[in-house]
Amino acid sequence: MEEENVKKNKALRVITGVVVSVIALCAIILGSIPLYLLLLVIVFLCSREFVQVLKHKGFHPSLHIIVFSAFVFTTLTFFHRFDLVPSMLTLTILASFLIVLFRGRQPYIVNVATTTLGALYCGWLPCHLLLIRQIGMNRVSAFQFSPSEGLFLLIFVFIAVALTDIGAYYFGVKFGKHKLAEVVSPKKTIEGAVGGGLCAILISALAIFYTNLTVVQALFGGLIITLSAQLGDLSESLIKRDAGVKDSSDILPGHGGMLDRFDGYIFAIPIAYYYFINFCCNHNILIEFIEYLKGAVNAYF
Repeated sequence: MEEENVKKNKALRVITGVVVSVIALCAIILGSIPLYLLLLVIVFLCSREFVQVLKHKGFHPSLHIIVFSAFVFTTLTFFHRFDLVPSMLTLTILASFLIVLFRGRQPYIVNVATTTLGALYCGWLPCHLLLIRQIGMNRVSAFQFSPSEGLFLLIFVFIAVALTDIGAYYFGVKFGKHKLAEVVSPKKTIEGAVGGGLCAILISALAIFYTNLTVVQALFGGLIITLSAQLGDLSESLIKRDAGVKDSSDILPGHGGMLDRFDGYIFAIPIAYYYFINFCCNHNILIEFIEYLKGAVNAYF
């Protein structure tokens, strides 16, 4: 009976993973409004699960502020209004204090902190999904059917994180012996983490055929994406472990909740975005810094 349950859970996990991946991939390819709407659904579900998990710990972050902030961050990103992001961040922090001040619910400081954290973790970080997709796009439109640099870079990230999850799972099951972070996630192993990382890095080499990345940029990109994805996974496990829950919810059969499924992407996507715009895409901040130092030295001497 137990073996049947394990097989059934694996089948559900695979089916759910395929369905979610197909929906996400379709939205990524269509871009613009479809991707914007999908992201709104994701940030709403992640925000709700975040609040539910923390309630098990006795904390009471404001779901209304987190969801509202997440929706505004997503909308500002969609319309390229980055000038308003600092204003929204300021309002989020002030609102977090005010809601606790007038609601009068203990623990005060923790509720303020977790409300602000929730808005950033479930709202601002996922917005970088749109930012990557918009690389190379100069205007907002209803759909973005035409191939663009951002589309292929986002597919690159999508595949690298997916291969990290798949590789870590199967390498961990077959070769896992040494615990990676036993206190936070007892089932994760060093062998699984290394296996997932190698899968992501190797598949990243193929990015040179459909993106403008060089081999070095693609391989290094795969490395930082797989590392950040695994850190994102462990970070979400840390939140759940501290709150004493196993899954963030049961909305996705075989996977748990939306946070359980997208935890790796929450860290990987923003880190990948800043890597792409600062070290790839015809812009390299390291080279610019070196040139600046050379200019300063020449001017001085």
